[in-house]
Amino acid sequence: MSNIKELYRKNVYGVMGTLIFHILLVAGFLVAELNLNVKFEKEEAILLDFTAPEEKEKIQEPERTPEKNEITDNSSKTNFSSGSNRAVNDALKKDKFFDANYNRDIEEAKKLVADVNKQLSKKVAPVTKFTMPEETTEGQDPDSIKNVIYSGKSNIHYFLENRHHIRLPIPVYLAKGGGTVIVDIQVDRSGKVIKAEARPSKSLSDPMLPTYATQAAERTVFNSESKAPSIQKGTITYKFVAQ
Repeated sequence: MSNIKELYRKNVYGVMGTLIFHILLVAGFLVAELNLNVKFEKEEAILLDFTAPEEKEKIQEPERTPEKNEITDNSSKTNFSSGSNRAVNDALKKDKFFDANYNRDIEEAKKLVADVNKQLSKKVAPVTKFTMPEETTEGQDPDSIKNVIYSGKSNIHYFLENRHHIRLPIPVYLAKGGGTVIVDIQVDRSGKVIKAEARPSKSLSDPMLPTYATQAAERTVFNSESKAPSIQKGTITYKFVAQ
C-alpha cells in the first residue's frame, strides 16, 4: 500500500497532464466537427439561393397554347369591329338627309362661282366715253343762277361758297337704277375742278352711278374768283331716278 502511494505521488502530475491533454484533444475534435457542420449548412443554403425563380417556372410550367374558345373570341371581336365600321359607312351612304345637304351646298358653291365669273366678265366702258348733256349759264346774271338743277325727277345740287357753275354736266340720263351720290370736289381760282371723289354708298341699285357722278363732277366748271382760296372745297350731290 505504501508502494502504491509512493508511485501515485511520483506520477500524479504526469497522469493529470495526460488527462488534461486528452480532454483538450476531445474538445478540439468536437469544435472542429461543429465548424464543419455549420460550414456544410452555409454552403447548402448558398447553393439553394442560386436557383432563379424564372428558371423554376420555366421548368415547372409547360408552354401554354391558346384554347379554341379564346381563338374564337378574338376572331369574333375582329369581325365585330370591321362589321361596325362597315355599318357606319353604309349608314352614311344611305343617309338621304346627308346627301341632300351635301348636294345643295355643292350647287350653291357652283352658282356663287358662276355669278362671280359673270361679274368679272362684264366690261365697264371707259369713263372718257360717257357723254351727257350740260347746263350752261354763260351770259346770265350771276345772282339769278341757282345751285339746284332739276332734270325730271332727278336733280343736281352743289355747294361751293360764293361760287356758281358755268358749265354743269347732267349724268342722270345714263342711270338705269336710282340712288344718291355725293361727290367731294376741290376747285381752283379759275373755276376748274382739280379733284373729284365719290363717297362710298351701299344703297345704290346701279354700281355705275358713282362713276357717272365722278365724271360729271370732273367736267364741271365754276366761275373764276381771284379772292377765293387757292384750293376751295365743296360738294356736288347727284340724285338719280331709275329711267
